[in-house]
Amino acid sequence: MTALTGDLKRLTETAEKLADGKDFFRQRIHLMPPVGWLNDPNGLCQFQGVYHAFFQYSPFDPEGGVKMWGHYTSHNMIDWEYQGVPLYPDQPFDCSGVYSGAAFIEDGEMFLYYTGNVKLEDGDYDYINTGRQANTILVSSKDGIHFGRKMKLMDNGDYPSDLTLHVRDPKVWKKKDNYYMLLGARTKRDEGQALLYQSRDRIHWVLANRVKTEESFGYMWECPDYFEIGDRKILSASVQGLTGGQWEERNVYQSGYFLVEGEITGNCHLGEYRLWDYGFDYYAPQSFQAEDGRIIQIGWMGMPDCQEYTNRTIENGWQHCFTFPREIYVKDGIPCQRPVRELEEKCRLLRKDQGHMEIEGYPVYQAEISGICNNRFQAVLGEELVLEYRDGQFEMWFKNQEKTGISAGRGRRWVDMERLENVKILADISSAEVFLNDGEYVFSTRYYPEKAVIHIKAPGAEIVFKEIAAKK
Repeated sequence: MTALTGDLKRLTETAEKLADGKDFFRQRIHLMPPVGWLNDPNGLCQFQGVYHAFFQYSPFDPEGGVKMWGHYTSHNMIDWEYQGVPLYPDQPFDCSGVYSGAAFIEDGEMFLYYTGNVKLEDGDYDYINTGRQANTILVSSKDGIHFGRKMKLMDNGDYPSDLTLHVRDPKVWKKKDNYYMLLGARTKRDEGQALLYQSRDRIHWVLANRVKTEESFGYMWECPDYFEIGDRKILSASVQGLTGGQWEERNVYQSGYFLVEGEITGNCHLGEYRLWDYGFDYYAPQSFQAEDGRIIQIGWMGMPDCQEYTNRTIENGWQHCFTFPREIYVKDGIPCQRPVRELEEKCRLLRKDQGHMEIEGYPVYQAEISGICNNRFQAVLGEELVLEYRDGQFEMWFKNQEKTGISAGRGRRWVDMERLENVKILADISSAEVFLNDGEYVFSTRYYPEKAVIHIKAPGAEIVFKEIAAKK
């Protein structure tokens, strides 16, 4: 341990001890920082039967700052135990932040790949083409808790010369005898793409492919991810720089996926970009394969560089959380999402109604509405958050859109849908995740209700309300 590591460790532990974690809006079943700021999920995996979720962490400031990795573990993806900070920005190649990356498991060892961020201070830099370093780093562990020495694998001199200095967020997997790594990139022509590297030993990497759309699509692809479910090949990317048309009414940055035709390692074609989530708070998702074969995805329930809205937890010294873990599965050829099945073990049936329900006093719950007739549906959460289908669109909108209100400045999000068959609402203290038509479409948002109440109207439909038993 270097002197810098020791100082950062002591400062972090002091900040965490001073946080009481008892404010009104802290969640029950969603991962949050002990104190300060959380953003991207990192290093998601199941290792020796235990689930691991690392996260971008700035413990000293709820509005961001120098990044390190925090760490949680769980046996069921619901009850998580905080394990502290395993990776600090304590080396010359990551001194401005331990940025995002992924885990790879092999031969009883956990390998973490991440971007070591360096920002130079003396000079007139734009930090896009000048003044920055993005280094690909490897560190490993035999137990998932204690990590060895960091190793720099690549830097900007190893990436193609037509790229800016924005190359980051490695995702690693193995197929047959080869290892593959995706990196998100931004070209000097401001075009987003993903770089695919190949290795035989997990350490030495060579460029194998550059994956991009036929026409320019955004200026940067962050947090690229690739996985296969059956015959579906899915490239996920968080795209920055989409403008015009529908993008003017959506989030500042998007998170979605392309269906891949052909082989990502060679000739391939990317299909239409489709959003993972149509709500206000969703970015930088990452997937992993559980030991039972399921593909699990977790996203950051937040949004970078967003001036439109905020979070009322800042005044309590923390900000942001993760989405609840979701299973990705394919229905009728379309990737869909649903809360991981482990959640049912925490659910207790409270009521079943037909067509209408109003229930109060349960802040953490799952409401399931099935058999919706003639697309007629409306739900109001916390007396302010409205979910409804009308005129061929599903909408999520807030009655009060002031930054001091329940919405904290959020307004309206929508998606065009021909029909609405079922809805599942997963609500926590200060968040809601809404799954439509078995998760074909999803809306996620943070919100800050003073009263735990939900009012549902869906004539002819069955409404099931389940309380979720969760730690306080």
